[in-house]
Amino acid sequence: MKFMKLGTRSDTFYTEQATRSLVSDIPPDLVMKINDTTYLLHKSPLLRKCGLLQRLCSDTNDSESVPLELHDMPGGPDAFELCAKFCYGVSINISAHNFVPALCASKLLQMNESIERGNFVGKLESFFSSCILEGWKDSISTLQATDKLPEWSENLGIIRKCIDSIIEKVLTPPSQVKWSYTYTRPGYNRKQHHSVPKDWWTEDVSILNIDLFRCIIMTIRSTHVLPPQLIGEALHVYACKWLPFIKVKSSGSSSSQTEESKEKNRKVLETIVSMIPADKGSVSAGFLLRLLSISSNLGVSTVTKTELIKRASIQFHEANVSDLLYPSTSSLDQKFYDIELIQVVLESFLKFWKRISTGAGDNKHYLLRSITKVGKLIDSYLQVVARDDNMTVSKFVALVEAVPAIGRLEHDDLYQAINIYLKVHPDLNKSEKKRLCGILECQRLSSEVRAHAVTNDSLPLRTVVQLLYYEQEKDSNAATSTKVQKPLELLLGAKKRAEPRDSHGKQSLGLDKEEFKRGEITRRASLAESREKGQHKTKRLDDKLALDLEKKMVIRESKEESMSGSKLNLDHKKMVQRTRSNKSEYGSEKRR
Repeated sequence: MKFMKLGTRSDTFYTEQATRSLVSDIPPDLVMKINDTTYLLHKSPLLRKCGLLQRLCSDTNDSESVPLELHDMPGGPDAFELCAKFCYGVSINISAHNFVPALCASKLLQMNESIERGNFVGKLESFFSSCILEGWKDSISTLQATDKLPEWSENLGIIRKCIDSIIEKVLTPPSQVKWSYTYTRPGYNRKQHHSVPKDWWTEDVSILNIDLFRCIIMTIRSTHVLPPQLIGEALHVYACKWLPFIKVKSSGSSSSQTEESKEKNRKVLETIVSMIPADKGSVSAGFLLRLLSISSNLGVSTVTKTELIKRASIQFHEANVSDLLYPSTSSLDQKFYDIELIQVVLESFLKFWKRISTGAGDNKHYLLRSITKVGKLIDSYLQVVARDDNMTVSKFVALVEAVPAIGRLEHDDLYQAINIYLKVHPDLNKSEKKRLCGILECQRLSSEVRAHAVTNDSLPLRTVVQLLYYEQEKDSNAATSTKVQKPLELLLGAKKRAEPRDSHGKQSLGLDKEEFKRGEITRRASLAESREKGQHKTKRLDDKLALDLEKKMVIRESKEESMSGSKLNLDHKKMVQRTRSNKSEYGSEKRR
């Protein structure tokens, strides 16, 4: 950071009983009051350089020692003292940190070239144009200092000149950046990276207040030089610096926010959302979901929240599981995931997906891929939230059922989520287990997962029976189709060999009607015979499997009833009746 040194005399200002004066053999003849500080100074050095003091002193009688009050001094006593020291020739250092109050105070005191050549205002303006505006961090620090004197800075053109200087450097190609900048991203080592990153400027600009930051970003956007993704990265860096993003483990931290800080954060969030470029992919889906997760807690406007939901739903298929893990704002003291937030975004995504899929045309493959990605994302999310002790069955099932069948072509991930939920919540009653496992579809499970599910003690007995019955059905259908195919192949082969050929060796297209009729009768008879044999074998397999299943059910139910303290008192006749009735139920279910 550059600075300007003025004056050569040593600093002899001192404070005594809330009064500032300096060591001098000449008694003070000028009393100045700046807010709560009183200065005992001399007219000679100050009036020679300050046009305002010349006019004020000319209006008073020399014999009177009435103090001059300047309570509207920009920068207060510190800024006035810089001007006074310059008048005395005391050594001072001017930098980007104290330039703004020094210039504003010197302007008020009218320390211009018209009063004396080489005056304070001229030196400050020369330093501003030749040093501060030429530097990168100096321009930003000076612009940041204008927060305390916004009106003065605006009227003197400090803000506009600093913003123009910053934007000019931001639009400079990275290969031409020679000045120092701040870049502390994880995994970035400047020694290993010789080239300047494209977003080198975002971290330095993020120290400005939201109004100045917005002015810079909107001006950059209007030039159409930088890509939307770079604008989005700048918004992301700024949001991470100023907004209170919360995670599940630190959910209680946001409760300490005051109304003042909430109001400030609300303004930051709403301004950031208004600056997000309309281009798809300018910001990530995770960033949008993070903004949405804190929007309710900050009480943002309905327009802002609706815009966030819309933007997040459009890019929902690009999100990761970690982007979805935020605590519910209704129970900050507990580890409870915000399922409602994810459901709202998912519903918005499905509405958008249905709307554009009607006239998709060539984009149908992309739309199918996007909805299957969302289905996998939700199933992976369910595997995480299933570990939450506070997660109810109704919330869990509602999120499962929100995904349409086309978005969940297989149920392996869903089975994994249900299995985790059953293990974490062992106290579920039968109806809750039935409701939870009723959403599984056996035909959408892989053979490996079905094999695991059959031996899973956490699943209800009804689900296990359905899985076994589906496996038996699948094996029976496979056996039947194999036996039907062999006679048909033999018949077709014989028919092919019997087809007559003409004198040129080609197959004749005209078959005798009687031969065709006899062949058709033979083929149908073979098919009927094969089908009948397959049905008899399938029936025997069905009967055998049903008896085996009922035996397992009786044994398992007996164990459950004995564990609950009830004794099993079934005689032989009741056991047989129960087995037969259950067998008939399996037969009717199969016929259905």
